[in-house]
Amino acid sequence: GYTCADLFFQSQLLDAVQSGLDELRDASTGLGTVLLVGAPLRQQTRLYNCAVLMQNGNILGVVPKTFIPNYKEYYEKRWFSSGLDVVEEEIAIGDEYVPFGTDLLFEYDEYFTLGVELCEDLWNVVPPSSYQALAGATVLANLAASNELVGKADYRRGLIMGQSARCVAGYVYGSSGVGESSTDLVFGGHALIAENGIILAQNDRFQRENSIIYAELDCQRLCMTRLTETSFADNPPEEFQLIQLDELPALSQLKRRIDPQPFVPEGPAGRDERCGEIFKIQAAGLARRLEHTGSKHAIVGISGGLDSTLALLASSEAMKLLGKSNKAIMAVTMPGFGTSDRTHENAVKLGKQLGTNFREINIKAACEQHFKDIAHDPEKHDITYENAQARERMQILMDLANEHGGLVVGTGDLSEIALGWCTYGGDHMSMYAVNCGVPKTLVRYIIQWVAEQRQDVQKLLLDILETPITPELLPTGQDGEIAQQTETLIGPYELHDFFLYHALKYGAAPARIRQLAQIAFKDQYGAETIEHTLSTFIKRFFTQQFKRSCVPDGPKVGTISLSPRGDWRMPSDAANDLWLKDIPPDIPKT
Repeated sequence: GYTCADLFFQSQLLDAVQSGLDELRDASTGLGTVLLVGAPLRQQTRLYNCAVLMQNGNILGVVPKTFIPNYKEYYEKRWFSSGLDVVEEEIAIGDEYVPFGTDLLFEYDEYFTLGVELCEDLWNVVPPSSYQALAGATVLANLAASNELVGKADYRRGLIMGQSARCVAGYVYGSSGVGESSTDLVFGGHALIAENGIILAQNDRFQRENSIIYAELDCQRLCMTRLTETSFADNPPEEFQLIQLDELPALSQLKRRIDPQPFVPEGPAGRDERCGEIFKIQAAGLARRLEHTGSKHAIVGISGGLDSTLALLASSEAMKLLGKSNKAIMAVTMPGFGTSDRTHENAVKLGKQLGTNFREINIKAACEQHFKDIAHDPEKHDITYENAQARERMQILMDLANEHGGLVVGTGDLSEIALGWCTYGGDHMSMYAVNCGVPKTLVRYIIQWVAEQRQDVQKLLLDILETPITPELLPTGQDGEIAQQTETLIGPYELHDFFLYHALKYGAAPARIRQLAQIAFKDQYGAETIEHTLSTFIKRFFTQQFKRSCVPDGPKVGTISLSPRGDWRMPSDAANDLWLKDIPPDIPKT
């Protein structure tokens, strides 16, 4: 009814509005759903463009529109007053008086509070929903009558995405449809639901029948995001009245998609753009460090695995930025007791095909001498046996850097840093950790992206992508095959990355993370695998903090980083009991 124009001044229409509200209110009895109804309402000598909130047979409150447009096709000030000019804090609807004003919020629990604005309010410099969010509203609703013009839907969508992101909130938007008068304007009935900058659902406009869209908003996640992004609370909140909502309908089944790979953008175009940007960040950071230190060479230990491959590719790109050839990269492969034929061959090929200053240094003899020095039985394949090889490799790289005026480029990724899956004083250390911000699930995609750009090494990179993830610290089999696979030891990296994302970005409790993981990976992993891997993640994340407290510099590339100088600070001796207790098993262990 937005286009009623001067009919808004007709008592016949305004009385019919009152009757319509009574009918809707009565029909909502027994219905927990909160209804928002647009209506022109009188208060004394003024008419207001309003949103009326109903639930379970009651009208809970009325919010008038704040900003009244009066330009181009809009002529609202002819009929309506601004909500800033409210005469009284109550308004009559039928025989009852209900709360009235722009200072109303509707609260259900600590996570869900609803704020309401109308149409033009969103288009203002500072929308009322901004103040509502600062006062605690996690879901913002907008009843609108936005006409359609060429390109306006995109602009409208951008406004809603931006406001939901700025307010760290859910935003629910519904607009007048094709039933409006088409005398001079056409209305498309645009409906959208957004959450913190992301559109969760929207309809097809210009439908003759009203369309209904659904989405689930994660209010707990929104609240935790507001806690971590502390500048949100630096703005003083306005005074609002809180109106308590009745019991809401229970959610019987979660229909919202839980992304199993939250670090990886969906769709080839989005992934390519993200991978390209991350690769450029890595290269730019390394180039700056090489230039600042006056290093003549980038020293990279290459194993034929994913991480060292990405570090070498980023080093190649950094040299391009510095106007140097890849001969300034010293690529060193250091085969040991666990080096497989496949990874060794790939490391050699990669170093040579990229045109680096390639070197091969076998560490077996040095490690055997070391075992003699410390009286360690070389047949005892324990942690000492494994770590001695990792430390020998780092010693070689560091000494080569000193010998040739170089800088050791670290290869460890974000997932390994989270789990402490590195040797302290070995691959844990470097002079610049170029992969430190990249999770394992994203490393693969970046190498895939580079492979598509680099025809000269494409076949080789694709083979490296298909190689199992391994530290190669235990002896190979008689056939020279890989004997040690990381994911059989600690669990799938895609689970660990999922846990890391939700734990650090949203402070999610283990029970909640497990629940989300069971939804996201329902066709891949059983409850027992998820539970066991989550326990492993928690134990390692807590016990390995001492390694993160002294990691080398490296570029942050996404919203999650574990640098002790930036994003993550925790005691190295923090207890994990409380977290482990939150994931009791769903099924008995066999």
